[in-house]
Amino acid sequence: MLDSSLAAVGGSPELLALFVGFGLVVGILFGFFGMGGSFLVTPALLMMGYPARVAVGSGMAFVFGTAVIATLKHHDLGQVDYKLGAIMIAGTTLGIEVGRASVFYLETLGLAGGIISVAYVLLLGGIGLLVTREALKGGGVGVDHDAADKDLSEYDIPETAKRIQRTIRIPPMVTLRGDVQVSLWVITIVAFLTGLLSGFLGVGGGFIRMPAMIYAVGVPVPVAVGTDLFEIVFSGAIGSYLYGQGGGVDLSIVAPLLFGSALGARIGSAATAVVDADGIKIYFGGMLLVGSIAVGIGEIGSYLGSELLETVGLIMVVGAAVVVAAAILYTSVLSLRAKRSRHAPAAE
Repeated sequence: MLDSSLAAVGGSPELLALFVGFGLVVGILFGFFGMGGSFLVTPALLMMGYPARVAVGSGMAFVFGTAVIATLKHHDLGQVDYKLGAIMIAGTTLGIEVGRASVFYLETLGLAGGIISVAYVLLLGGIGLLVTREALKGGGVGVDHDAADKDLSEYDIPETAKRIQRTIRIPPMVTLRGDVQVSLWVITIVAFLTGLLSGFLGVGGGFIRMPAMIYAVGVPVPVAVGTDLFEIVFSGAIGSYLYGQGGGVDLSIVAPLLFGSALGARIGSAATAVVDADGIKIYFGGMLLVGSIAVGIGEIGSYLGSELLETVGLIMVVGAAVVVAAAILYTSVLSLRAKRSRHAPAAE
């Protein structure tokens, strides 16, 4: 069994361990934040020398698997708006196909890897700055660890979403969970643009779609998280199928990533019960910023033919995710010890 697994990843136990370990780290981030290091998988594969279509397609297949696991949890909490999800799926599907066709076209020109890497640098850097700024202010997005105890009416709609709801009143209007009323066209545009990113970059799109649902559509945070994961199940499945038709999904990469991620997601979800997310969000924003720099270094190394720079970029991408996952685990251990020390005197 082990021999066949090693053969599936080129006969290298080191590579198998890397994929399983990276999947574990990504799963911890995904389970804790509701969005995680899945968007680091594609650039990491690009820096490892995989073709653009394989890096993007395998990234989408991995995202699909992790989203299935997480969606079941949020369904049980009643945090999935299936009406919103259905509308998002329609717009996202079109966006994914446009993104996929763009990757295949750029690949024929020999430009896919470079353009995708540049897009990652800009996207990760921009989102990293946003998340870090919001975390320092005490806000930000991600899993609300007290969501099960709060009514949806307790969540404030951001001013940007209120402005959009007042300005764009093009029918048909749709009423969503939390008594949010918004134009169908706003939802469709958000879905198409995030689907385009999914198809072009090989990500679930959650780290863009979830903030968009909160700040553009006005959906309460827990519903945005749960519905986003539900939508990723379908967008990931569609994207994986479309890329798989063109030979863009490598199961020898996806399988060990998912194996590690399944365990990591459970650990990350359990950590939400004992860890205050606000401090960790600063690390998360920092991880995105480091990831953007790392992808840039890796792309420069690829352009110059420098294996050293490509290796440095890969180490930075993986290392940044490992640091944040380690911070979650370390903080979890400290929190559990603190709780036990408080309970011990009471028991005596």
